[in-house]
Amino acid sequence: MTKINTLFLSAALLSVSSAAMSAPVSYAIDTPGMHASINFKVNHLGYSWLTGRFNSFSGDYQYDPDNLSNSKINVIIDTKSVNTNHAERDKHLRSDDFLNVKKHPESSFVSTSITGTDADMQIKGNFTLNGVTKPIVIKGSKVGEGKDPWGGYRSGFMGTTEFKLADYKISKDLGPASGTVYLELHIEGTKK
Repeated sequence: MTKINTLFLSAALLSVSSAAMSAPVSYAIDTPGMHASINFKVNHLGYSWLTGRFNSFSGDYQYDPDNLSNSKINVIIDTKSVNTNHAERDKHLRSDDFLNVKKHPESSFVSTSITGTDADMQIKGNFTLNGVTKPIVIKGSKVGEGKDPWGGYRSGFMGTTEFKLADYKISKDLGPASGTVYLELHIEGTKK
């Protein structure tokens, strides 16, 4: 092997080695309401949609643009912060008929794998609600990333998923049209 070929081979191996060793970037999820939100909707008796959100949650994520499988996300939701813009209904949602916040003040999502592309992610993980943990899949996509005006670096993602109330031992019967909750997630994070 000639010296030139040896140099090219060494350079190629170094570039592969450094790419394999690249680490995901860690981000803290932004303050809810400012640039991050967890929204939900439930069909109301088949006649309309009831919408709401959680006003308080926290978490972080690691994002590797070169290898999504190195990425992960952890979110903790304060279930007491449920808000449907109706005080009496929110009080009922906090009761043991639904979220049972006295016994289970937090809900969480911990990813187990992230696959696909930036435009079409499959985020699998364990979702805990009402003391029950079950696997769910979030369909996600990257919105963008870059420097912000304050000298930081940000990235943002959105996602959707759904689950059955009965799967989380929420047995309050609101009729067959109201048994599924649809989640819409908007997450923006600041690089740590």
